[in-house]
Amino acid sequence: MNVEVNILFFAKAREIVGKTNDSLAVETPITYHSLLNLIAEKYCLQEIKNNVILAVNKQFGNPEDSYCLKRGDEIAIIPPLSGG
Repeated sequence: MNVEVNILFFAKAREIVGKTNDSLAVETPITYHSLLNLIAEKYCLQEIKNNVILAVNKQFGNPEDSYCLKRGDEIAIIPPLSGG
C-alpha cells in the first residue's frame, strides 16, 4: 500500500534539494534502508546518503528497523552536523 508522507530536508540535504520539505508516496511497510535509498534516488542525495540519519516522526531511525508508515508521517533527512 502507498501512503503520502512529508519529507523534511536539513542542512546539506536542503542545499542539494533546494527546498525545506516535500511530499512523497512511499510503499509501506518499508525498511529503513529502502526508505533511505528511495529518498536518495528521488532527490539526488546519493553524495550524502551514507552520512545522513533518517528521523521518523521526530525519532531517530535505526538501520535495523522497518516502518508501517501512515499518511502524513514525517521523515526528516538529517545530514551530519559540522561546526567549530
